This record gives sequence, structure tokens and C-alpha cells, in this order.
Amino acid sequence: MVFRKLPGVSASGMGLRLSQKFVFLLFLSGLVTLCFGALFFLPDSVRLKRIFLSKTEVQAVTVGSDNDVREHPKRPGKEQEHLRGMTPAKGDSKQKSLSRKPSVSHEEAEAGGKAQEDMALSRSKPESASEKATSADHHGASSDAFSFKKFQKCLLKATLGTDGGRPADPQTNERREKVKEMMKFAWDNYKRYAWGKNELRPLTKNGHIGNMFGGLRGASIIDSLDTLYIMGLMDEYNDAKEWVQTSLDLNSNGEASLFEVNIRYVGGLLSAYYLTGEELFKSKAVELGEKLLPAFSTPTGIPRGVINLGSWSWGWASAGSSILAEFGTLHLEFVHLTELSNNPIYKEKVMNIRKLLNKIEKPHGLYPNFLSPVSGNWVQHHVSIGGLGDSFYEYLIKSYLMSDKKDEDAKKMYYTAMEAIEANLVQKSPGGLTYMAEWRGGILDHKMGHLACFSGGMIGIGADDGAPEKRQHYLDLAAEITHTCHESYTRSTTKLGPEAFRFDSGAEATATRLSDRYYILRPEVIESYMYMWRLTHDPKYRDWGWEAVEALEQHCRVESGFSGIRDVYTMTVSHDNMQQSFFLSETLKYLYLLFSDDDLLPFEDWVFNTEAHPLPIVRKSCILKGWD
Repeated sequence: MVFRKLPGVSASGMGLRLSQKFVFLLFLSGLVTLCFGALFFLPDSVRLKRIFLSKTEVQAVTVGSDNDVREHPKRPGKEQEHLRGMTPAKGDSKQKSLSRKPSVSHEEAEAGGKAQEDMALSRSKPESASEKATSADHHGASSDAFSFKKFQKCLLKATLGTDGGRPADPQTNERREKVKEMMKFAWDNYKRYAWGKNELRPLTKNGHIGNMFGGLRGASIIDSLDTLYIMGLMDEYNDAKEWVQTSLDLNSNGEASLFEVNIRYVGGLLSAYYLTGEELFKSKAVELGEKLLPAFSTPTGIPRGVINLGSWSWGWASAGSSILAEFGTLHLEFVHLTELSNNPIYKEKVMNIRKLLNKIEKPHGLYPNFLSPVSGNWVQHHVSIGGLGDSFYEYLIKSYLMSDKKDEDAKKMYYTAMEAIEANLVQKSPGGLTYMAEWRGGILDHKMGHLACFSGGMIGIGADDGAPEKRQHYLDLAAEITHTCHESYTRSTTKLGPEAFRFDSGAEATATRLSDRYYILRPEVIESYMYMWRLTHDPKYRDWGWEAVEALEQHCRVESGFSGIRDVYTMTVSHDNMQQSFFLSETLKYLYLLFSDDDLLPFEDWVFNTEAHPLPIVRKSCILKGWD
């Protein structure tokens, strides 16, 4: 008993003098007050709360199953070769589950504390950014609030064209209707068997949750909102909207990919708002955007790749490198979060990334794929226009275009990077195919990933704004890259392209490794077809797109949806049992746009984020203008 250890206390425990009782009670009350104060009244006392709260409220999260790595991701998060320190390489057949426990140095702790202090100041305001945006639009409380009506008046053309982009040519229209039917088929089966889950498993007729999104659900719903809307599938769109209103829970407690949540959820909600004017989508987008801000709480301001959406603590971060395509693929969405919330913090965060990248030395002008968010130094000199690097370059040129060509910094970074890419990575095969090799510390790896095939479209849309004498050169390069990627499709048995193809040992545009032979409904080749069609109106791009439709129908369509396949070089198809959410968001949307007139989501007004969610060009001078 504790009383036996105190001086002046009898064995019975009843011998305390009055003065001793007073001192003891004073000490005890002070201790209780201190504990309760630390737990409930000190700002951001998450660590103390974790000591007292039950394990059911704060759980350790394990991620990185084989399914998530092999069957999922797009761009960098989907090319799981990276060094997050927690996921196996794509194609790894071993089941792995790695606990991501915080590993925070003293330096990180100090930086995290400062960033947390900034967050506390921002959260101490009377309204959150999302509340401010919503209440201002509803009540006219702020002249600075975003006005959807003003935004619409600043568009140069009708968003959905004169007739929804319907082409006059009967054959093209028939092909467009086929793509629409594919979307409805994919959606109906998702709704029937996987409603509210992230993706459909069409063979087993159930839903897949996965680990990329933390506790968030409904990835296929959010990714499909704009596709359903532009295709005129209004019953399906209204079902999706109702789910967002009644069932989308943003207060999930699980570790999620910052990149994937941003491009799919934030991008999907932003796009749905700009297309429809529904306040629901705006408020949800800004609310979710706020939850991503702690990811930037690092010594450099370079965000880590993983964040726990249910915690404001800076201690969530796991050790490891940040990936170029992940922290470089935030700019479009975060600029629009600032526009809608009238809160500059989002734009400031992504501009800080730019400042650091402009300061540090780049080997041969190239941007390596891995950067330490603690030191701000490159971790290794691996450069790729495919997975791990791709959408960083895409967001540079699109940031310039989305700014109404005012963002000169983005323009300079993009064209400087293109010069370095041409000088070091662009290669010509013995058979005359132009491709993008990968660069590993000065040694070229003559491999091109399916993910890198987006670059045909990227180089095409950037052709007009570089040096005038290089305009045709860039258009030619875009066409050559797109042609090479088409060859990767035509040289396979199924007429669908492999995950990666090589140009060595006599092989050209062909996967030479078994681990590269799969196709998971990826959109990048079709994406370049769509851009090149709009830029040149060469009918071959529509013909190539139709070849892809026929191959998808023959090899990927199953009884209850669409599935990726494990080997594009055999007619005995083995399905992977996954209908990726990006198939609905990107692959089918790009095909639909390819067979539509150019006035459907015209390039004069819209850019597409890396998940194919259309975001409008920001015309600040127009929006700030007074309207009657």
C-alpha cells in the first residue's frame, strides 16, 4: 500500500496529522488537474490521448497486400517499384503485411511541431475552409467567395458542346454509343455486386476495398461521377450523387496514399462540382483537402506519401523517400482548392514544392524519382517518364495551361525538363521506333512502361507554347511516341499492350519478361490517341481507339464487368478479377471523348488531371470582374 511508504503514517493508515492530510490532498488534486489538463485542454495533445484512449479507438494499421500491389495502382502509386518502405514490388507473389509505425527523428519532430502549430492557428478560425466556402456561397457572406455563376460566364465555350459532342458521322457515333454501353455495363455490375466498396471483382462478384485509400470507400463512385455526367447517364449519376451525400465518410482512420486520394477523390469531387454546380461536391472536396494538409509537415515541406486521414498528428509519417510523381501531382487540385475555399494555404503548399525543386541541383537537368522529405536531397539517380516520374511532368505543362498561360514558372520548368529528356532519354530503335528509356545514374535501361505512353499526349498539348521553331518538332515527337505505344498493342496476341516493353536483345515494343506481360485496363495509350486526334484529326487515332475497344470487349469483358488479364501474348486469357476504378474514370472517358466532337469538354476551357477528371482553366481577371 502506498500509505506505508509515507513518513508519519501508521500501519493502519489512519495516523495522518491534519497538516499532512491537507498537503497530501493538495498534491493529489494538483496531479489530477495536471493529467486532465494535459489530456483535454492542451492543443494537439494526440500523443497523450493515445496513452489513455483504448486500443479500439487508435489502431495500428497494416497495409501492403499482394492484391493491392499487383492488381491496383496507376502512375507511381500504381507502379509499386518505389521505396516507400512498406510495399512489395509489382508482381511479387509473396503476401506481405508491413506495419507502418511512425519513425520520426528529432529534426522531423521540430518541423512537425512547427507545422502543427501553423495548422492549429488555421483551425482556430471561426470556420474551417470547407464551412467558409459553403456558407459564403449559400448566404453571400463574403464578396471573395467563389461564385459558380461567375465561373460559368468565364468559360469560352459550352462545356458539353452544342449536342453533347455527338459526332455527325454515323459510324463514329455508333462507336461512341458502344463505349457508353461499356460504361453502363461496368457501372451496373459495380452497383449490383460492389456498391460502396472501392472496386468490383467481376469474377467472384464482390467488392474490393484495398489499402491505398485508408478507410475511404466508394473510389469507383467518385471516379465515375464526371464520366456518367458527360455521357448523359443521369440515373446512374444521380445514384452516385446520393451515395456521396448519404454515405461518403471522410473521417476514416487509416493510412492512405496522398497521391491516390488527391487524384481520385479530390479530383473527382472538384470535377463533379465544376460540371454540375452541386455544392455538395465542393464542400466535400474542401473538407477532404483540409485532411491532406498534415502530409506537408516535414522539414522541407515536401509531403510524405502516406497520411492517416483520421488524425491531425504529425507523428503519422513513416520513414522513406517521397516520390517525384506523387508530390509533383498535387498542383492542379490544390490550386482549385484555394480557388473554392478562398484559403491560400493549398496553393502555398504546392508552390513551396516548386521552390525547393528549383533550388536543388538536377543531374544533367533531369529530375530523379526519389527525394528525401527530411533533407531535401535526391535519394538515388533513377529517372523515368513512366511510373514514379510521369505525372510530375504532366502537371507542369497543365499548370501552365490551367493558369490561362500565366504560370511562367511552370512553363519554364516544363520546357527545360523536356530539353533534358530529349538529350538523355529519347531513343530510336534499330527498327525506327522512338521511345523513352529510363536513366539509372547515367546508364540507360531500354525499357518503356505502359504508364509512359501518356507522354505522347503531353508532348502534343505542349507543342504550341514552346519555342515557335520547335512546334512541329514536338508534334512529330508526340506522334512518334504514340505510334510506338500503338505498336506495343499490335505486336501482342490480344492487341492489348503489356505493362512494360523493351528495346534490347533484338526485341522492339515487346515485353520480354513474364512479369511485364499483364494488362490491368490502363488508359495511357488511349489517352494519347485522344489528344493526338484533337490536335491533328488524323483518322488513324480513331481507328486505333476502336481496335482497343474490340480487344477490351473480346478479352476483358466477362459476365459481370471488365477484368484485367495476366498475359497479353496468349489467347487463353487468365483474368485478374479486378475492375479498376480508373477504367471508368479514364479508359472509357478517353474513348468516349475520342469518338466525340471537340466541343465536348473543349481544351480552350478544360484540362484533365492525371485521373482524367476535367478541371477548368482559371481566368482570375474574368472571375474578379463585376457582373450584373
